[in-house]
Amino acid sequence: MEFLFAATATLFVVMDPFGNIPLFITALRKVAPERRNIVLVRELCIALLIMIIFMFMGRQMLLFLGIKEYSLSIAGGLILMLISLKLIFGGSDDVKETSKDKEEEPFIVPLAIPLVAGPGALSMVLVLGGQSGGKTVILAAVLLASLLNFVVLLLSFPISKLLGKRGLMALERLTGMLLVLMSVNMIMNGIAKFLLR
Repeated sequence: MEFLFAATATLFVVMDPFGNIPLFITALRKVAPERRNIVLVRELCIALLIMIIFMFMGRQMLLFLGIKEYSLSIAGGLILMLISLKLIFGGSDDVKETSKDKEEEPFIVPLAIPLVAGPGALSMVLVLGGQSGGKTVILAAVLLASLLNFVVLLLSFPISKLLGKRGLMALERLTGMLLVLMSVNMIMNGIAKFLLR
């Protein structure tokens, strides 16, 4: 139960739904209001499917590529560190005005990938898949984190109005600080596994 809670919390923080709110609002701004929730559900389902595929095929991918678990843990920690530094010091301009000149709905990119199922989330799923928590527990963690992510993003327009730009920025910085701690922990675990091999 403790592993499930920790895995869910880690994935939820890595997905960074509060940090993604401005980007989702930008991407969905030109989508008809009655279509926004449909597009959001579709994109989050695609992201969830991608993460589940990574979860089940992660171990085989590691074996095929000859990557050790400690290497993945250190690499995942470094990716998280970069994401967290970006959150703390700003610069969430990965997604420009997606629908600037088009009236098209966003499809897969940029909402599903890289905003939800980005490098941080996918590497976390691979790291968790390589741990001894069991596939059922990890699948439950992925589903729970995705559900929490979905709820936050579904309420992105009301949350944005409630918190304002400064409130969202403060929440993003706090998320970044939590990610720094998690990334350091992952790197140290990877180093410990390397030294004890």
